[in-house]
Amino acid sequence: MATTRQAHTVWEGNLIEGKGVVTFDSSGIGEYDVSWPARSEQPNGKTSPEELIAAAHSSCFSMALSNGLAKAGTPPTKLNTKAEVTFQPGTGITGIHITVEGEVPGLDEDGFVKAAEDAKANCPVSQALTGTTITLSASLA
Repeated sequence: MATTRQAHTVWEGNLIEGKGVVTFDSSGIGEYDVSWPARSEQPNGKTSPEELIAAAHSSCFSMALSNGLAKAGTPPTKLNTKAEVTFQPGTGITGIHITVEGEVPGLDEDGFVKAAEDAKANCPVSQALTGTTITLSASLA
C-alpha cells in the first residue's frame, strides 16, 4: 500500500531577511526554523532544505543497503551512513556524497562496496534525485 507523508512550511518576509518554520505533520516530531542565512552561510541552530534532504537520503540509503545485504544472506550488524548535500547559492544543489561504514559479518570489502553501490542506485531517495550527482565512499569497519 502506498504511503504519503506531509510537512509544511510557513514563510514570512523576503528571501534574504525572512524566516520560516517547517513542521513535520505526519510524524509530529516537531517544528524547525529555516532561513536563507542558515541555508547559505552558517546554520546557527536552524535547518535547511539541504539538511532535510541529507537526513532523508542517509536513512533511505541505510534501509536499502540493510535490505540488500540481508537478502544476500549477510545482514549487517551496524551501518553508519552520512549524506553531505552541497548547495551553491545561485546554482543550487551541486552534489551529494554518501559515506557508509558497515559491520557485516561474513562479507569482504569488495562485496560491501558492491552492495553499497546498488543501494546508492536503487534507494527511492537516490532515484528521486537522479538529476543530482551522487558519489559514494563505502568501507567495512
